[in-house]
Amino acid sequence: MGAKLVRDAEHDETAAAQGARERRRKIGALGDSDVVQAFLDGDERAFGELVRRYDGRLLNFVYRTIGDRERAQDLVQETFVRVYRHLHRFDQSKKFSTWVYTIAGNLAKNELRNRSRNPLVLFQTIRKNWDADHRPLEWEDSSYKPDDLYRKRHLRSLVEQVVGELPEHHRIVFVLRELEGKTYEEIANITACNLGTVKSRLNRARNNFARLIAPLLD
Repeated sequence: MGAKLVRDAEHDETAAAQGARERRRKIGALGDSDVVQAFLDGDERAFGELVRRYDGRLLNFVYRTIGDRERAQDLVQETFVRVYRHLHRFDQSKKFSTWVYTIAGNLAKNELRNRSRNPLVLFQTIRKNWDADHRPLEWEDSSYKPDDLYRKRHLRSLVEQVVGELPEHHRIVFVLRELEGKTYEEIANITACNLGTVKSRLNRARNNFARLIAPLLD
């Protein structure tokens, strides 16, 4: 009798684990808007899926903006706290990615403004765990020869330095466009600026970037 109870319990645990994996798989196959709706309908696991999708991307974005990885992790955590609290207010006719980037971007800007030192912080070393699928600038390629990789890494270091010297309002649009690959419309929504302002700031940011990096490439 005791052995049968043990077997039954083990079977129940296995079935529960399989069921949980199947539910995670189904949620993972949904688009953002459907995952949001699943959470609003009471499925707490759906929020974990949103965190899984955006945690790394937001960390990269905030880190590039403020130059402090540990503080960036805190701000991303705060971003998800705000998302959890206010997801019921999210306009589901909009893109979830734009909304969550807006929250993270505002926290990053506030962080820079609240610092007692100069907010034009030089970017730290770009980490290898940057998600290549979400940035147009590719730094590593196994097909490159060692000398080529060295030159690319050196260029990457220069880019980090120069981007960090851009003024805040130029830097954020430059990062969103050139490193995150966001569209002009997405940047306008994230920064709460009109398209004309985004394009103007991006144009000036690109000009400043080119002017600052040119002497370093000689």
